[in-house]
Amino acid sequence: MLTLTLDELKNYLRIDGSEDDSFLTLLIDSAKEYLINAGVPESDSNLYKLAVMLYIAMQYENRDPSARMDGFNFALQSIILQLKDYPTDTTTTT
Repeated sequence: MLTLTLDELKNYLRIDGSEDDSFLTLLIDSAKEYLINAGVPESDSNLYKLAVMLYIAMQYENRDPSARMDGFNFALQSIILQLKDYPTDTTTTT
């Protein structure tokens, strides 16, 4: 469903060259898995694409586990809340 190409991602991250292509491909798959685990179904919406790119940017640009990523994290969490597939309550009360 997601139509994020490696070239689009590299342009977003401002990466020239192909040294990190396999790592970026791994991050694309990891981002999709992360969102699925967060309750966000895969989608072709631009907001979903942005969530994937934000997750990848966080992981790619902050490889130090002790690095603070509050700005990225807040933006990503906000998008996840908008995209999350919440169960609907089908019971009715009278």
